[in-house]
Amino acid sequence: MLDSGNFVLARNNSAVVWQSFDHPTDTLLPAQVLNRDGSLFSSFSERNFSRGRFKFILQNDGNLVLYTLNYPMADHVFAYWSTQTLGTGFQVIFNQSGYVYLTARNGTILNYMSSNGVSTDQFYQRLTLEYDGVLRHYVYPKSANSTGGRPMEWSVNVFLPSNICLRIGGDTGGGACGINGFCSLGTDQRPICGCPSGYSLIDPNDRMSGCKQDFLQQSCNQESQESDNFGFINMANTDWPGSDYAHFVSVSEDWCRQACLGDCFCAVAIFRDGNCWKKRIPLSNGRIDSSVGGKALIKIRQNNSTITNPFGGNIPSKSDRSTLIIMGSVLLGSSVFLNLLLLASVLLFVFRFKGRKSKTNIQAYTFLPGVNIRSFSFNELQEATNGFKEELGRGACSTVYKGALKDENGKVVAVKKLDKIEKEADQEFKAEVSSISRTNHKNLVQLLGYCDEGQNRLLVYEFMKTGSLANFLFENPIRPNWYKRVQIAFATARGLCYLHEECSTQIIHCDIKPQNVLLDESHIAKISDFGLAKLLKPDQTKTTTGIRGTRGYVAPEWFRNMPITVKVDVYSFGILLLELLCCRKNYEADVENECEVILADWAYDCYKEGKLSSLVADDEEAIDDIKRFEKFVMTAIWCIQEDPALRPHMKRVMHMLEGSVEVPAPPDPTSFIS
Repeated sequence: MLDSGNFVLARNNSAVVWQSFDHPTDTLLPAQVLNRDGSLFSSFSERNFSRGRFKFILQNDGNLVLYTLNYPMADHVFAYWSTQTLGTGFQVIFNQSGYVYLTARNGTILNYMSSNGVSTDQFYQRLTLEYDGVLRHYVYPKSANSTGGRPMEWSVNVFLPSNICLRIGGDTGGGACGINGFCSLGTDQRPICGCPSGYSLIDPNDRMSGCKQDFLQQSCNQESQESDNFGFINMANTDWPGSDYAHFVSVSEDWCRQACLGDCFCAVAIFRDGNCWKKRIPLSNGRIDSSVGGKALIKIRQNNSTITNPFGGNIPSKSDRSTLIIMGSVLLGSSVFLNLLLLASVLLFVFRFKGRKSKTNIQAYTFLPGVNIRSFSFNELQEATNGFKEELGRGACSTVYKGALKDENGKVVAVKKLDKIEKEADQEFKAEVSSISRTNHKNLVQLLGYCDEGQNRLLVYEFMKTGSLANFLFENPIRPNWYKRVQIAFATARGLCYLHEECSTQIIHCDIKPQNVLLDESHIAKISDFGLAKLLKPDQTKTTTGIRGTRGYVAPEWFRNMPITVKVDVYSFGILLLELLCCRKNYEADVENECEVILADWAYDCYKEGKLSSLVADDEEAIDDIKRFEKFVMTAIWCIQEDPALRPHMKRVMHMLEGSVEVPAPPDPTSFIS
């Protein structure tokens, strides 16, 4: 057994006869290579390590693919992630520096699966295809010194795909959570599986086993009045794509309900934007996500008991109401006084029930349209922040306070309170909730909830212990570690790439700057503050809007009456990248040399004249990594080109930073003539 984890059978002359690295199961280790036709199979469940439902394979055609399998057979069902490298992919390499990438036959890097390199001298590492279908790169510190005092545990460095719930589709298969189940992504980026009301897990010990109906299906006997025994439970932002057998357009929700109720084959109806889809059992690839929209109407049998309302309270079944009517009819024959008394009692019961149901719904589940996150009352947040006592930061029209949620074991949060309750501030609030609630990425600050009560507008975010990148760069008496700055650049680029290219609704952030990049206790960078964000429609690539952003980071096209695209964020990222490289602000008036006042101009002059050492100054770590420093400077100059057409998209920027593509010599950024 070698230190690498490779189990080897060798001859006396050390010639290898057999090695476990040639026969992987669900895991790759550093120094291990996956050749064409090599594959990983997931385990069946968290504790059952027999072959499971997912496969990772470098095909003979050169394409690297993640598949769902036709369990218990091993044939492929649906490709939910791939590198699209037909004819070129040759080897998957996990090197000693912690990078995982796909190469061509000539050694050219085609795709980075994990570019957040971590030294194998300090960390154990593994790349595992787990039972939930997600490929995760794990790291584990070899000593307590590697953790900076944090607990020693396996932590996830990179995972693919970013949202397993939305990526798996197809007309067959159970998706990430099994037949009839639904999948939602948790805060730890792991799928959470559940069953609709009236259904339960087939195997309580396997959350991905799928769900079974706990009631008799509707009879198709024409003489039966079975529809009277069924009702609906609503589930917002839920769908089982691929299970429909009928589709109707330009109809109302009530029409959709009645159409499903009168159809013995209909198990679920999906209503969205005037469209109604009828779905039959079994249901495939269920998912809950704010990007889905609409609602699922789950048809369940009411029987002779009450139906549990998932939003609180009980709904009397039709048979219960019939019983009340019959009992009332029998008793109401005695006297006028008794009639009035009973009538008053029935009315009191009805109004109390309706009031209780309405109150429960409003208090427990209040959402903005299309948003499916927790709603807080103002008093809850006032108590959580101890009367808005500890201020974390302040913006143009908002202040951020530190708080702790008592009902979540004292979980520390950041509460952003909008100071100006004007139309513009209200629009900013709705924009931030609408945009970030649709996102889910490890390099975006997670929105936990909001308050929209009277004149109060507040947002509740995860707490980022280290604070902003601005504090980290500009208020630190010691120059921050070069390699940490490199990782911050990678993370910020990944977050922007997700907003621009991987979100269901493309988002232009419009205000990328160090103050809006926050760092957790491990110095993992996450983009925050979506108050100025601009959402684009699915078929839209540009927009026109008033000037947004912060002076020094605003792209020139804002001032030239040009259409605004995702390239404005690329420009801002270029400025931020230069600040990361040089640990100084883009504009500093008190420098000795006048040509160094504006960092962007000075950086291009240094590059053009071959004097990058002036930018590096006394940063010994950057000097030792001068080739990467030069590549990053060139990438930043491409990003800040005044001509938006010359700026690369963020995915290209990521590849330039990672080294998977060459960075050509950039032109003078100010050469563009309006």
